[in-house]
Amino acid sequence: MIDFKYNTKGFVDEEEYQKQIDIVRSTVPRVQENSFGGWADLPINYDKEEFARIKKAAERINLNSDYLVCIGIGGSYLGHKAVIETLGNTSRTKILYAGNSLSPRELQKVIDEISEHSFSINVISKSGTTTEPAVAFRILKEKLIEKYGETEAAQRIYATTDANKGALHDEAKAKGYESFVVPDNIGGRYSVLTAVGLLPIAVAGIDIDKLMDGAEEERASLISDGGLAAEYAAMRNLLLEKGFDIEVMANFEPSFAFFNEWWKQLFGESEGKENKGIFPASVIYSTDLHSMGQYMQEGRRNLFETFVEVKNEYKGVKVPKFGEDLDGLGYLEGKEMSYVCKKAERATREAHFVGGVPVLEIEMPELDERSLGALIYFFEMSCALSAFCLGVNPFNQPGVEAYKTRMFELLGKPGFERK
Repeated sequence: MIDFKYNTKGFVDEEEYQKQIDIVRSTVPRVQENSFGGWADLPINYDKEEFARIKKAAERINLNSDYLVCIGIGGSYLGHKAVIETLGNTSRTKILYAGNSLSPRELQKVIDEISEHSFSINVISKSGTTTEPAVAFRILKEKLIEKYGETEAAQRIYATTDANKGALHDEAKAKGYESFVVPDNIGGRYSVLTAVGLLPIAVAGIDIDKLMDGAEEERASLISDGGLAAEYAAMRNLLLEKGFDIEVMANFEPSFAFFNEWWKQLFGESEGKENKGIFPASVIYSTDLHSMGQYMQEGRRNLFETFVEVKNEYKGVKVPKFGEDLDGLGYLEGKEMSYVCKKAERATREAHFVGGVPVLEIEMPELDERSLGALIYFFEMSCALSAFCLGVNPFNQPGVEAYKTRMFELLGKPGFERK
């Protein structure tokens, strides 16, 4: 379903690439064997009862809430925001986000937005004690209770958390919040197709059945030997060996901007350890051709580009005809904007390649739920395989704790006093 192509002639020898593919394929069994590899079989092994409850909860939220405030950070919000931003929210309920920073200004914007409207909360945290979402939840929970009283407020809080333990699990059980599970065997950045992502996505009016169908179809093509995901991972690692240590994700659809953010977390947090890994960056073209275009064309040659493209063009918007050709666009009259965009894509790939940038292409059939589900699974598999080939664990993030320890010292959290 997802296609992979590349233009690395002059940068990568085909024979060594084929050898690298064999090395990557040898790591495939490690995905399912890993204790955090539950995402690999998720498209066929997800909890059907919980899935049905998610859809019912989404219907209820759509009926009684103008807003759903999703509280979470990292993998607890990036994945579902990526899907919603890419495909668009078609429901009456708007999705707002909180708990992904410590900015009081940003939280106040959310409070102001919901002040005169009905709202519910989906708090997403395995522990319930991560500082950013915990602070936001405490503040927004107070607003919810002030508006509805404790009994109704409890009915408007949906907790996605650990199945058996933790502060949020215990609070949800005591207060009667409807709860969904953050699986023990799936890390946050791989969790978008679990309840972590599916509830907000369903509230946004996006068909989660089709999203899972796409992931299931992609899984079938990758699970035995890595398929095209192994080929992409192999090319990334080979380019890294040759000094290309920055990967730039490029799209010609502005709605992909937040998908890029999810992709950056997925690869950055999975590979960036032990002084290893490719640094993930992103651009949105053609907008960024007028800001980053000069660097991409003639800057340092330590980067490669991965273009994510939609095969089937969007039709219906044409360049109109005018009697006078004052803007010099007469040669485009009557042509679809998608035609112009596709030519710009091709021109960009070719120009950057000539300028010394290896170019990879990942193509999805449509900009829809099924294709996006497949793309998510493709990148998850590619990332795991790529990290294993680097010799790092793709499912941990030990470095994330460093800032937390220092922050707790400065805030005076008990147990974190300086020695």
